[in-house]
Amino acid sequence: MAVLKPFKGIRPKKELVKRIACRPYDVLDEKEARAETKGDKISFYHVIKPEIDFPDDFDHYAPEIYKKGKENFEAMFKDGVFFQDSKDCYYIYAQSMDGRKQYGIVGCAAVDDYVNDVIKKHELTRPDKEEDRKNHVRVSGLNYEPVFFAYPQVRKLDELVEHITAAAPEYDFVTDDHITHQFWIVDNDSDINIITEEFAKLKNTYVADGHHRTAAAALVGKERREKNPSHTGKEEYNFFLAVHFPDNQLKIMDYNRVIKDLNGMNAVQFIDKLKENFIVEEKGSDAYRPAALHEFSMYLEGKWYKLNAKPGTFNDKDPIGVLDVTILSDKVLAPMLNITDLRKDKRIDFVGGLRGLGELKRRVDNGEMKVAFALYPVTMKQLIDIADNNLIMPPKVTWFEPKLRSGLVLHSLD
Repeated sequence: MAVLKPFKGIRPKKELVKRIACRPYDVLDEKEARAETKGDKISFYHVIKPEIDFPDDFDHYAPEIYKKGKENFEAMFKDGVFFQDSKDCYYIYAQSMDGRKQYGIVGCAAVDDYVNDVIKKHELTRPDKEEDRKNHVRVSGLNYEPVFFAYPQVRKLDELVEHITAAAPEYDFVTDDHITHQFWIVDNDSDINIITEEFAKLKNTYVADGHHRTAAAALVGKERREKNPSHTGKEEYNFFLAVHFPDNQLKIMDYNRVIKDLNGMNAVQFIDKLKENFIVEEKGSDAYRPAALHEFSMYLEGKWYKLNAKPGTFNDKDPIGVLDVTILSDKVLAPMLNITDLRKDKRIDFVGGLRGLGELKRRVDNGEMKVAFALYPVTMKQLIDIADNNLIMPPKVTWFEPKLRSGLVLHSLD
């Protein structure tokens, strides 16, 4: 059964929260993060992306990076920008985007639940990114950013959240991307007990977004356990920060691919080879978005194409075989482009759906990439089916929006 526990959250002062809160570390690069801080020393990017405080060519994985993130946070805490709640609490984090609202319960998930597969995963992680996040946790002793989990909808929790959020929120602000963020403190013992008890009835929870942060947080907790001869199981390092959303409130966007080269082929040869497994239709210069499962769009040399996978190239009865990412990997990336390890191959990159098809076009037009593929998004049902069957999607399949803002609450492992 799933474990969720309250914790003494480390939070920003109410009047500073909008300045501090930032997007997650992995949705923008160093230059974009530096621009977004607008020179503000209390932007949380200085903690989760401390490379912005170094020259452009500085190694992002150098020990100095992690030390700087810790120093930046400790300076903010010393200056009273952050403080720690005096008792164990849960928190409610609501986000509103495009007329849709989702309510997450913020608490600490258990390392044991990760190890014992109570927390279900659906993606493999990239070793370099996992190690990067582990180093942040090791050096700081903090979970800087929460992971994004889903759970099967529970009516009693819905009712409790509705009751709690009828009161005025502690934080309430709108970010530059027009997303509203609201945050409530759950410090009533009766409410805390209901949340803990209802989660204990759940068979599983699911990693929605943040597999690298989840793995890093859980594995550092496991490391600390193994190094502590007095380990009891109740130490804070046995738990890590997570926001749990009911599955019926979540929406997955497309997660697309850009590739550096055509593996020695020219565009004509590449398209001719694609026609073995796809019906290829040129769509012109206007961006084209896939409209259904097993339909792709491709951008190559200034033109968009619609690709329909031919019968026999997929298996609709297989939770993995039905996925368009599987078709793309099995029929294009591996056999045609010799890209077999999506976690390690430097010739492929991934572009989240919110950046839009324009980002695919931009990266091809500027010569950084040669070809781009846009995919039809997977559904929450597909995600849960895959996780429940202990299957693993290829990396970078699901893109959830809105993203959690970092810096609203932290968890200490000590």
